[in-house]
Amino acid sequence: MALHRCAALLRFAVLSAMTALAPAALAQIPPPGVNPETGARPGNEIGTGMSMPLSDKSGNIVPTENGPPYAARLPEPSVGENAGVSEYLIDARGALAAGRSGEAQEALERAQTRALDRSVPLFQTGERIRDPLVERIHSVLMALGSGDRMQAMELLEQAIKQAQ
Repeated sequence: MALHRCAALLRFAVLSAMTALAPAALAQIPPPGVNPETGARPGNEIGTGMSMPLSDKSGNIVPTENGPPYAARLPEPSVGENAGVSEYLIDARGALAAGRSGEAQEALERAQTRALDRSVPLFQTGERIRDPLVERIHSVLMALGSGDRMQAMELLEQAIKQAQ
């Protein structure tokens, strides 16, 4: 009887330990198709700037419950990676007018990043930038993310004038 009770306690202890460790063990198993050495999904070549999934539609701007948890790679703006704020905004206008919302989003995000370039005193990098152009570009992105193309175009025209 004592041996039976000892075996039951041992089984309980082992099952408890396995249950406690299972989430950590499962977290280390990569999803199907992921390269276990690099963590890259199929189609993603690390260091090349090429990643999957690709999308020509804007997305992941405004949080949604049904949207994917990741952002798709968007098309490159036609003006290239070294363009300035105005060039990215003008490119976004052309893309949006042509119905290429993914390219417009990418150009807007790059314009916003360029507008954020600044010199900051040491230890003051945590200060939020309060720049009217940055805020305007953010408004354009929010309109685009909510599907209001006309509002996005109106705000984008204002941002282009503001950037010049």
